Amino acid sequence: MIRIAAVGDIHMGPDSKGVLRPAFESLPECADLLLLAGDLTRHGTPEEAQVVAEELTGLPVPVVAVLGNHDHHDERPEEVTALLRDAGVTVLEGEGTVVDVDGTAVGVAGTKGFGGGFVGRSGSEFGEPVMKEFMRYTRRCADGLRTSLEDLRERGCAVRIALTHFSPVPDTLAGEPPEIYPFLGSYLLAEAVDEAGADLAVHGHAHAGSERGLTSGGVRVRNVAQPVIRRAFAVYHLEAGADRDAGVLAEAAR
Repeated sequence: MIRIAAVGDIHMGPDSKGVLRPAFESLPECADLLLLAGDLTRHGTPEEAQVVAEELTGLPVPVVAVLGNHDHHDERPEEVTALLRDAGVTVLEGEGTVVDVDGTAVGVAGTKGFGGGFVGRSGSEFGEPVMKEFMRYTRRCADGLRTSLEDLRERGCAVRIALTHFSPVPDTLAGEPPEIYPFLGSYLLAEAVDEAGADLAVHGHAHAGSERGLTSGGVRVRNVAQPVIRRAFAVYHLEAGADRDAGVLAEAAR
């Protein structure tokens, strides 16, 4: 049994130092790794990123993260990433990483992702150059996710997880105004997950959304934005091997 803790949209700043540290220090009791689904800061400043880094430094479980749109706002995502990596966090963008959990290879493929909408109500690579680039950027994110998941399969990972900030499905956006769905995720991310295969997809971004969803290919999706899960992190269980189709099970609140 692989125990996966996950949270996104913690939006930390100088006034939130130490808020999550006590909960994070309890992770070994309930989880084997921690996934962070973006929007770790409020405005993407190095000062805010340093607060996040201090919250995560020296944790007794591996930490894997992607950035969110807030982490890009100050246009210094490289500095934010560097501070997190200095704290021991694996930050992904169009790549994957393998975590060893008691001899089981757990692969995590990550990208921030982007918007564009969902089947029947999505943008397309047509018209003005700025619209084409909007959708091409989303496609590049999805392609990176697909390639990373395929690489993790080739590396023999018994469990594979897709970690994004933007949502791959509309299910987990239920509760948000339908008018903003195109800015909350893209079907291209779900296509990448279904084509490459995964055991779980985790995202954030949709603060007023719902926790549970499913891709058309049957991959379980979880929105772990903190305003949705309403706790320091949620924990999900995955079975490695033949029995893993038994599913993802939510654990106790933390």
